[in-house]
Amino acid sequence: MTRILIIEDEERIASFISKGLRAAKYEPFVVGSAREAQIALGAGSFDLVLLDIGLPDRDGLTLLKQLRSEGVTLPVIVLTARTSIDDTVASLEGGADDYMAKPFRVEELLARIKLRVRDSNDQTVDSDSQFTNGPLRIELLTRRFFIGDKSIELSAREFELAETFMRNVDIVLTREQLLSRVWGYDFDPSSNVVDVYVRYLRAKVGAQWFLTVRGVGYRMPRA
Repeated sequence: MTRILIIEDEERIASFISKGLRAAKYEPFVVGSAREAQIALGAGSFDLVLLDIGLPDRDGLTLLKQLRSEGVTLPVIVLTARTSIDDTVASLEGGADDYMAKPFRVEELLARIKLRVRDSNDQTVDSDSQFTNGPLRIELLTRRFFIGDKSIELSAREFELAETFMRNVDIVLTREQLLSRVWGYDFDPSSNVVDVYVRYLRAKVGAQWFLTVRGVGYRMPRA
């Protein structure tokens, strides 16, 4: 099983990431400081590192540079609330393989993990790039959505919600699940944003594709 070291001091975020990794059949191991990370890396075997920049005992980028100078070649994905171009460049120049700004969707994180783990094993990347359901088709690489041959213009959030439904055809998704997967860990459970965006998709794609399951959530039926 692929083992992933999560270096994150915020318990809520670490728990959110761990749950997503376990659901995807990864084995997460959480530490909350740079010192604990060094101990874990010295004692265990990992396939990838998720590194928060804002650690309590040392800046994450400083830790990353030290690990690289010591010959640690594991893929590292930096997770941070810092979103400036300078921060992105600093992370990549410091030795990161990828960079994700918080908040993020667990599906996107899993896709990046899958890519980096396969790259590190020198395997050909053949991850799913599209999903279909009857006349519906979503292309992840080009971020385009089609009904038959007709391209449907979706906003970024509409696309993410449509992608979640297309990945889970015929499965009932609760509003809480949709909030977590599309809007990330930092969401308000009482928000009606899911209902609003489902209405948007119904208007653009067709109401028959987004069925209400009363008292629970929504389901995309199989064509």
